[in-house]
Amino acid sequence: MMKSFGYAAQSAKTPLAPFKFERRDPGPNDVVIDIQFCGVCHSDLHQIRNEWDDSLYPMVPGHEIVGRVVSVGSAVTKFKVGDTAGVGVFVDSCRVCPSCKAGEQQYCDLGMIPTYNGRDKNGDLTFGGYANNIVVDEAYTYPISPKLNLAGVAPLLCAGITTYSPLRHWKVGKGKKVGIVGLGGLGHMGLKFAHSFGAHVVQFTTSLSKKEDALRLGADEVVLSKDSAAMRAHASSFDFILDTASAPHDLNLYLALLKRDAAMVLVGLPDQPPTVQVGALAFQRRVLSGSAIGGIPETQEMLDYCAEHNIVADVEMIPIQKIAEAYDRMLRNDVKYRFVIDMASLQK
Repeated sequence: MMKSFGYAAQSAKTPLAPFKFERRDPGPNDVVIDIQFCGVCHSDLHQIRNEWDDSLYPMVPGHEIVGRVVSVGSAVTKFKVGDTAGVGVFVDSCRVCPSCKAGEQQYCDLGMIPTYNGRDKNGDLTFGGYANNIVVDEAYTYPISPKLNLAGVAPLLCAGITTYSPLRHWKVGKGKKVGIVGLGGLGHMGLKFAHSFGAHVVQFTTSLSKKEDALRLGADEVVLSKDSAAMRAHASSFDFILDTASAPHDLNLYLALLKRDAAMVLVGLPDQPPTVQVGALAFQRRVLSGSAIGGIPETQEMLDYCAEHNIVADVEMIPIQKIAEAYDRMLRNDVKYRFVIDMASLQK
């Protein structure tokens, strides 16, 4: 077994604290990565606090991982020692179901194996990226271009692909009017991608204090969602709306803004079920859908697109010792727009 060190929660009531553990011995298809940066996802907080009622302890969070390859198995062909590599939300899947064969491993019929808070095929707990290293099958590991700021790349492995995937699936591009609901870790990536794809992008926000930032990130217009007149002015005019908000909110306000046959896609995870007026869907044949991250091929496509167009997340770097403070600030939306842990701080 390989010695590892990180930060873990021992229960839903205990804070993250230093934790020594073991990872599996690398196999012929595995790469060993020294972790340099790990993004802080809102789901990390949900899961260490068992807010989704599925938490396994001890838990080492983190699924936005970037680092340097320090060892490769005898059968590895994608990587060599010294390469930069990334690991996202999952580290394995069944590999044989229709979704896996289609490269949509995130929808694996048997359930993808999450990077943390899961069990691998041997039944052992998976531990995530708030740690010094990780062992992952090369098939579930991503080559990362050295051209990009690596700290800014880390959130692409979750926040980036979560927004890129639905925008691509619904063919957002030139000639399309697109709305982005929420300007946080997910929303700012959705805004960057939609702008890069050539769409006319309208950013919806509950606070006009974010207007200047939204325009900087690529919004063509900024609409205060609390302003009913401003919302009505956009009625039945959108080709696509990407809803990234994780707090409970009224979906019907945005459904009324869609054209006939247009779609609104949810990627945020509010903790309360929404109420939807069926007429808002039926009378204009509108679509309300959801989307979850992306598969291996699409995630690599996104990373390559970002390298070509110099797109990374806007991040604030923190040492691992300040993770509790980062969580508190994240709950107050006091971050622009993603915390990233500098894992070199583990050595302190």
